[in-house]
Amino acid sequence: MALHVADQKSLPELTLRGLILGALITVVFTASNVYLGLKVGLTFSSSIPAAVISMAILRFVKGSNILENNMVQTQASAAGTLSSIIFILPALVMIGHWQGFPFWQTAGVCAIGGILGVMYTIPLRRAMVVQTDLPYPEGVAAAEILRVGSPDENAAPPQPVAGDRAEPGLRDIVIGGIVAGAVNLSAGSGLQLIADEASWWFALGGSVFRVATGFSLALLGAGYLCGIVVGIAMLIGVAIAWGIAVPILTQMTPMPADATMTAYASGIWAHQVRFIGAGTIAVAAIWTLVILLRPVIEGVRSAIVAMRDVRAGRGDTIPRTERDIPIHWVAGISLALTIPMAAIFAYFIDATGMPLGTGMFWGLVAYGVLFAFLFGFLIAAACGYMAGLVGSSNSPISGIGIIGVTFVSLLLLVILGGETGVLSTEAGSKMAVAIAIFITSVILATACIANDNLQDLKTGWLVGATPWRQQVALIVGVIVGALVIPPILDLLYNAYGFAGALPRADMMADQALSAPQATLMAAIAQGIFTHQLNWTMVLIGIATGVALILVDDVLRRRGGTARLPVLAVGIGIYLPPAVTVTVAIGGVLGWLTDRALRRHAVAKGVDFKVLAERPQRRGVLLASGLIVGESLMGVVIAGIIGATGNQTPLALVGPGFASTGEWLGLGMFVVACYGFYRYVLAGERG
Repeated sequence: MALHVADQKSLPELTLRGLILGALITVVFTASNVYLGLKVGLTFSSSIPAAVISMAILRFVKGSNILENNMVQTQASAAGTLSSIIFILPALVMIGHWQGFPFWQTAGVCAIGGILGVMYTIPLRRAMVVQTDLPYPEGVAAAEILRVGSPDENAAPPQPVAGDRAEPGLRDIVIGGIVAGAVNLSAGSGLQLIADEASWWFALGGSVFRVATGFSLALLGAGYLCGIVVGIAMLIGVAIAWGIAVPILTQMTPMPADATMTAYASGIWAHQVRFIGAGTIAVAAIWTLVILLRPVIEGVRSAIVAMRDVRAGRGDTIPRTERDIPIHWVAGISLALTIPMAAIFAYFIDATGMPLGTGMFWGLVAYGVLFAFLFGFLIAAACGYMAGLVGSSNSPISGIGIIGVTFVSLLLLVILGGETGVLSTEAGSKMAVAIAIFITSVILATACIANDNLQDLKTGWLVGATPWRQQVALIVGVIVGALVIPPILDLLYNAYGFAGALPRADMMADQALSAPQATLMAAIAQGIFTHQLNWTMVLIGIATGVALILVDDVLRRRGGTARLPVLAVGIGIYLPPAVTVTVAIGGVLGWLTDRALRRHAVAKGVDFKVLAERPQRRGVLLASGLIVGESLMGVVIAGIIGATGNQTPLALVGPGFASTGEWLGLGMFVVACYGFYRYVLAGERG
């Protein structure tokens, strides 16, 4: 029988040792997600690896239990998810408004938006977690991991069985981390013995084509976690960008005499084709909100009815596993957060240096607070439902950011008077862009935490946790994450720089972190205020998104596993092909391992789910280890770069080794894929 701690049983949950361990794990996974997100525009769910690490450590401590482990993973997961703020906040550096990341402003945005995300999801827990059939894939998986590594707390006393020792899987994470860390040390800004990617360019008539792949093991792991459906959708996006759009546009536009083929085609993709991807991503996010509007409204209504029972004095009769933070506390905390939110908006607007009148100044502050407060709730409800439907990792958080920055910018355009008001000057336009990005940052922090919280609460519901304690752990995780993110952002920016924003003239542009979503959101805001947004490409992207939605609906009606996630296609168009192809390879690798396991199950005459449970869990943990290992090594190298002031302090070879490095990188990548495949299948034997 599945482990679920009974309502009548009270176990230590929010413990000091658990909070300290959760904070330490938070630093690791927040740093990993910030680096990965800035490098390739992807983040990963830290719930499962955090649960594994917690169990591996706390099982040596007397009195540890499944609920305490659940609190640790809840705290670490919230902080790791908050790192999605890097999808927008670096845009303030890219537009030149910030020269780094001011600690208290950055931490304030993260903390205020994150705590609002926790508060907004509390009324939704009963309707969206308990009274629902939403799958919550990551929440269910984390619960299963906790059950595997924990004794049955309902048994008295637990009886050990020979050969039935719990195996939480820390070894799998460590192996993946060591391998990926060693590979990353050998590449990029490390030893430079192997290349990060390989590209092949060729021209057919006047059209330019590109085929590329990366060698990042973190991306391989991310693709494995995303799956084959998302991987194929990303490949379709690459085909649209580099097999259709770039060739057509390079055919239509003469190449300058002083330009190289690669620079010419890359410029076409960066300045035109990526906006097709932006339009597609925006359509995918809006469509998701539309189809979820009715169930979200019903969920909120059901939650309010349930809370009325609590306010009527029947709270003592509510089981332990149904007790949330009281609704009046939720409302009070949410309203109280408007005060620091107004203060931080006022400080930010004042720091722009624009001579605004008193009325305009406080009007902008009020607009920022109201928009972030009200729109943030709508987004939180939608994101919570999306997390339950497709999982936190697959939810369109970046698409939500695109919608947010567009709406904020369009409304600011009206408030500031267009070309006849504040925006009539270049300084006024820059100020408006900065304000739009800053307001959207709060909304995005709210959205990403709401996206993660219900997933964690689902895990808690399955193992018998106390909701209000878990909600407190979520708040603690947000606060710790908010304190960790600013120095990590500063470290990475000063070590690598961002695409188009290098802090020093002697830095290597090809090693800069791309921060793709932040680049896009800055471009959208600037385009709206300067009336130079490439609407033609955006509209093509919107039309493409609508067509893809129709195709996906046909596939849905036919049944089966074949689907076409529109958001993934848009990401495939928008991100560099070396990123998306590598993610797709990871998805294919996962499909191949599952296919082999199905053959083995048929040959042995056993149920596939039973046979595949252990190897699939091993694959998830190994993939998580690959992500963590590469990301942490990137942060370590960033620290070395910052300390030495040298962009390549560990390099053993020079630029002439580049061609050999590509072949070595390809060979390493092939060996890593095969090793991953064999290691996962070996888990079948225990």
